[in-house]
Amino acid sequence: MFYLISILNSPLSPLVYICEEELKQGNIVEVTLKSKSCLGVVVSKTKKPEFTCSNIDSIKDDYFCKSAFGLAEFISQYYVCSLGDALNLFIPMTKNSLHVDVSCKTDIILSIEQQKAYDFIQKHDRSLLFGDTGSGKTEVYIKAIEKTINQGKKAIFLMPEIGLTPQTKKRLKDSFGDRIEIWHSKVNKKKKNEILKALHVGDISVIAGTRSALFLPITKLGLIVVDEEHDDSYKSNQRPRYNARDLALLFAKRKNAKIVLGSATPSLGSFKNLPKYRLKGTYFKSKKVIHFENDNNKFSDSMVKKISEHLKKDSQVIVFLPTRANFKYITCQECGEKVLCPHCSVGMSLHLNSNALKCHYCNFTQAIPKVCPNCNSTHMYSSRIGTAEVVKRLQNIFSTKVIEKFDHDEVKTQKKLKKKLNDFNEKKIDVLVGTQMLAKGHDYHGVGLSVIIGIDTILNLPDFRARERAMSLLLQVAGRSGRKGLGEVYIQTQNRDFFEDFFEDYESFLNDELYYRDKFYPPYKKLLKILVSHVRDEKASQILNEVVKIASQFSKVEVVGYGKANIEKIANKYRYNMLLRSSNAKELLKFAHSCKHLKVEIDIDPLSFS
Repeated sequence: MFYLISILNSPLSPLVYICEEELKQGNIVEVTLKSKSCLGVVVSKTKKPEFTCSNIDSIKDDYFCKSAFGLAEFISQYYVCSLGDALNLFIPMTKNSLHVDVSCKTDIILSIEQQKAYDFIQKHDRSLLFGDTGSGKTEVYIKAIEKTINQGKKAIFLMPEIGLTPQTKKRLKDSFGDRIEIWHSKVNKKKKNEILKALHVGDISVIAGTRSALFLPITKLGLIVVDEEHDDSYKSNQRPRYNARDLALLFAKRKNAKIVLGSATPSLGSFKNLPKYRLKGTYFKSKKVIHFENDNNKFSDSMVKKISEHLKKDSQVIVFLPTRANFKYITCQECGEKVLCPHCSVGMSLHLNSNALKCHYCNFTQAIPKVCPNCNSTHMYSSRIGTAEVVKRLQNIFSTKVIEKFDHDEVKTQKKLKKKLNDFNEKKIDVLVGTQMLAKGHDYHGVGLSVIIGIDTILNLPDFRARERAMSLLLQVAGRSGRKGLGEVYIQTQNRDFFEDFFEDYESFLNDELYYRDKFYPPYKKLLKILVSHVRDEKASQILNEVVKIASQFSKVEVVGYGKANIEKIANKYRYNMLLRSSNAKELLKFAHSCKHLKVEIDIDPLSFS
C-alpha cells in the first residue's frame, strides 16, 4: 500500500512511501529521506506512483488524533507553511490514554462584581474579561477552572511569557495542588516527559503555560483561559507565524470547550468581536495620583525628586523605559552618523559593564570606538538612555538603597526571575528598573510609585498600532503601583493630552481607535506582510518585483506599499517588505500561497512591520 507521508519539521510537501501494513491518518512512522532517518505522519492512502518508492522503516505507537490533524491542516493553510511544520507544533497522543474524574474545592470567595463576571463567562462559550489591573481576574479564572474540573474536564491556562509563571504558578498551585503542571520552553526534557506521562495516566487536570501548552495531547478539554490576551508574545516570530490567542479561539470551538480571554488593556480585535464583561476597580482599596512631565527619555531632576519622596517613606518604586543597555546609540557630533552594526543597518547599543557596543539583532559585539568610524572625529555622544544607565545614576544618588535591573540582559533564567520577584516582594529591593518585562502582569505588593520614561518612543513608531501599544503599556505599568492603598504614577511625555484623555477610561480609547481604523486596518481589514531577504541586494529586489507582479493578478487584494524594510539589513541579509490588505481573507491567502514558491517569509495578521 502507498501512503502520502508528511515529514515532521520539514518544509517539504508530503512524499510517497510504501508499507505492507494498513495505516491510518495521523499514524507516526519512521522513514528515510536522503539517507537520514526522519519522523513522518500519515496523511492518506494514495495510488501507486510511476516511480520507485522507499519503504516505511517502522510504525510508532504515538499518533496525532483526528482533532490535532485537522487543526494542523488549518494552520498549514492559514499561516502558509507545510503540513509537516504545522504538525511539528503538536505533541502526539499516546495509545490508551486514561482519564480520571476528580473533584476539587478552592477556598476562593468571589466579590459581588467578580461573581457577576463569573456568571457572565459561564453563559458564553467565548468571552472577554475586560478587568482593570488588580480587579481580581485571576480569582474568576480559578473559579471557572474549578467548575471545569468538577465537570470531569481539563483546562489550559495560557500566559504570554515564561516571566509570568512564578507568581501565577503559586496561585494556581495553592488552588489545585498536584493537579496542575507548568509547561514552557525552559522546562527540561526529563520534566516534560514526566508531565506527558502524568497527562497520559490522568493525573493532571490543568496545564498552565506559554503558547506551546496549547498543543499538548489533552483529552476532554473543557476550558481555555488566555491571560493578558493583548500581549504580542502570543505571536510566533518564526514559521509557522501563528498567533496562539487566535488559535485558542479556534481550538476551543473545534473541541467544544469554553474560552475566556482576559486583560486590563484588551486588544482591539477581541474588544470588537467577543461578548465582554467589564470588571472595574481594584480588589483592594486603592487610589492613584498622576503626574506628567513635559519631556521624553530624560533622567530629570523632578523625576529623581519624586523617587526620593517615596524612598524616604520606604515605599518601593518601579521605573519603566523601553531601552536596554546604558544607551541605545552612540552618535558623532561632527557628521551625525550613529555607530552601526557591520552586519545590520541598525545602531549598536552601549553596554558599559562589558565595555562594548552590542547589536540587539545579530548579537555582534565590538569594543567602544574612540573615534567616529565615519569621519574619525573624537566628539561622540550617547542618546536614548537605557535601563543600565538609569540604574547606575540612581545608585550614585541613593547609595544606601538597593536598585536593580529587570530586563532580558539581567534576567536570563527562570531561577533569576523567581529570585528577583521574590526579593522585590520581600522588600529586599527598593527600586526596580526595567523594560516591558515590568508590565507583564507581575504582582508587586509594595509599589507606591511607577515611573514611565520614553513612552513617546513607542507612540511615535511608524505603525498603525503605535497608539494602542503605547496606551496599553502605559496603563499596564501604571497599574503596578498602589495595588493596596495610594499609588502615584510619574509619566514623562510630550503627548500629555493623548494619555490624559484616556488614562481613566481605556474603553473610550478602544472605541476611539475603532473609529480611526474603520475601512483601513484590523479588525476591519486583514493584513498580510511579505518579507524578502537575501545576501545579495539585487536578488532580494528581483524576488520582490516577482511578488509585485503576482499581486497585480489579484483584484481583491490591495498593495499598501512595498520597498526596502525599515531595517534594511540584518545578519548580512538585505531585506524588503511588502504590505497587503483585503476584506477577503480567502483572496489574501490565495495570493500568499501563490508566491510561497519564491521562498519568501509570509506573515498573515502581522504585528511587526520593521
